[in-house]
Amino acid sequence: MQYHLNGFKPGNYEIPDAAREPAPLPPIIKLPTEVDVLIVGCGPAGLTMARQLSEFTDITTCIVEQESGPLLFGRADGISCRTIEIMEAFNCSEMIVKESYQLKQNAFWEPDSAHPENIKRTHKIADARLGLSEFTHSIVNQARLHEILLEGMKNSVTHLVPHYSRRLLSVDMDSQVTQDLSAYPVTATFERSDEGDANKIETVRARFIIGTDGARSAVRKGMSIALEGDSANKAWGVMDVLVVTDYPDIRVKSFIQSKENGAVMTIPREGGYLIRMYVELELLDKGQRAADIQLTEKDIIAKMQLIFSPYTVSVKEVAWWSIYEVGQRVADRFDDRPLNNAENLIPRGFVAGDACHTHSPKGGWGLNTSLPDTFNLGWKLAAVLQGKSHPKLLQTYSPERRKVAQQLIEADKQLSKLVATSPTAKQSEQQIKTDITDIEKFMARQNGFVAGTAIEYFPSYICTGQENQTLASGFNIGQRFHSAEAIRVSDGRCQHLGHLNKADGRWRLFIFGSDQNPTDSTSDSAQLIHFLAKSESSPVIKYTPEGTDIDSVIDVYGVFQQQDLAIEEIPGFLWPAKGKYGLNDYEKVFHADQDNDIYALRGIDRSRGCMVIVRPDQHIANILPLNAQTELSAFFDEFMLVPTY
Repeated sequence: MQYHLNGFKPGNYEIPDAAREPAPLPPIIKLPTEVDVLIVGCGPAGLTMARQLSEFTDITTCIVEQESGPLLFGRADGISCRTIEIMEAFNCSEMIVKESYQLKQNAFWEPDSAHPENIKRTHKIADARLGLSEFTHSIVNQARLHEILLEGMKNSVTHLVPHYSRRLLSVDMDSQVTQDLSAYPVTATFERSDEGDANKIETVRARFIIGTDGARSAVRKGMSIALEGDSANKAWGVMDVLVVTDYPDIRVKSFIQSKENGAVMTIPREGGYLIRMYVELELLDKGQRAADIQLTEKDIIAKMQLIFSPYTVSVKEVAWWSIYEVGQRVADRFDDRPLNNAENLIPRGFVAGDACHTHSPKGGWGLNTSLPDTFNLGWKLAAVLQGKSHPKLLQTYSPERRKVAQQLIEADKQLSKLVATSPTAKQSEQQIKTDITDIEKFMARQNGFVAGTAIEYFPSYICTGQENQTLASGFNIGQRFHSAEAIRVSDGRCQHLGHLNKADGRWRLFIFGSDQNPTDSTSDSAQLIHFLAKSESSPVIKYTPEGTDIDSVIDVYGVFQQQDLAIEEIPGFLWPAKGKYGLNDYEKVFHADQDNDIYALRGIDRSRGCMVIVRPDQHIANILPLNAQTELSAFFDEFMLVPTY
């Protein structure tokens, strides 16, 4: 898809440029006085949280934003493979893939040894992240991603929409009732900023509060959570521009190092014409902020043009620009529990996204770390509010996501140092060559982290079974379920199994059959299916509320090696009757594709098979042998609650 030919226009890219207009500001609606979950901030973390919770009619959610309406311009642009996998869980990955720029190559440029005042290309390489996912690292306006999440919220069963033009004044937490799950310990006070009722004060009581309100988070400050880290003394300019240029790699992501004028990183944007540029500016004094140096977009353009010599870059339009300083900080905790006495406490307040980790934007980690923060938290909070899981489940959010944030901060420090080399006339040509090589090596070394596919959570009661990892070496416990294709038995359709893991709060149990035929009642697969369908100890039987579909809590799939299976020969538990009419679900049984064998691709033991338990956030929670029925029950018994009728 191509757009922005005659100037940048935000909004829905399905609408042609000539007809596309920004959506009108949404109406101001009075805040509710009492909710289950209060989300402060409409960034990617806040909207992802709201998008998940919008699917549950028994949870009341309110999301509040200080700005007067949805984001229109700038900010993040990189959408990692893992982020698109998460968007697939919301059934909207196709739109992102269709509209975005897909990053396939990287180009590296350095000073020309014959004419050091000019730059020359050293080489191009394929992007290191290719092949880590069925999706490709992509570039699209953050505002467009927001729009897709907002549409999903609005079209959900709860028709959830944000409340704009509210500034959070204070957050009070009543410590006397935080351990009473039915209580509303959070009191949040907001000031309206809309024309009709400016300065009007509104108060919301909540059972839980989520701070996704950015680096200067009022929620974080209200819970006395400290940010730890330092700011580097380097300023960068960033801008989205429409240009006319003779620079040949303008549609390839480029790392450009000049001899004396600093560095530029270019990232092609969606639509075929728009380009994002990160331009190295000047050093900052200690304690100085980027906002203090009084530069404009004209200064960024002038510096950029010096670096690109001998090529000319004529800027025709600046869609968005900003100046920022590089700094890396992470919160000392991601929830309201005290650091020294948190073990048995139920957290009632959380921070996510930039509210708990800040860094430079060059690695594309901001949105792609913020969004998974609340994808991790959302299902846990829903499970606790619905009485499906013990409240201790909420304690796992902070250690799991803080580990990721600490890894991000360390990676960002390394990348910032490599990209911002501050070249001078004294810097040798060999040193610049070394810098370019180091950037390339860094990106290759960090490719799984940058893509989000190598994010791995600590061992815990929801990330366990490491002793059985060899049963499926390609499904790493603690990492996301690495999708691969299989053939649906009922109709022969090729299906990505990872796309079955939707953001609906359900657990998934994949039965990968052994070399025994599952239609043989003595096989391990058949005996496991019988246990799941009939035993009082079965977690499916034990934790599924009476009167609901059998897969409403734990969704079970069968994947087998045998190619000649017929759906009617498979136990009925894997094609269950569902819904008010008792219609059969024929989309739960698969066999391996001979040409693209999931057993070979994911290192699944053919002779023994295995169970793979997948969390509602698509991360692998456990791997068990097919005959480990007792261990399977014990896994879910650790944190799930028997439904009360």
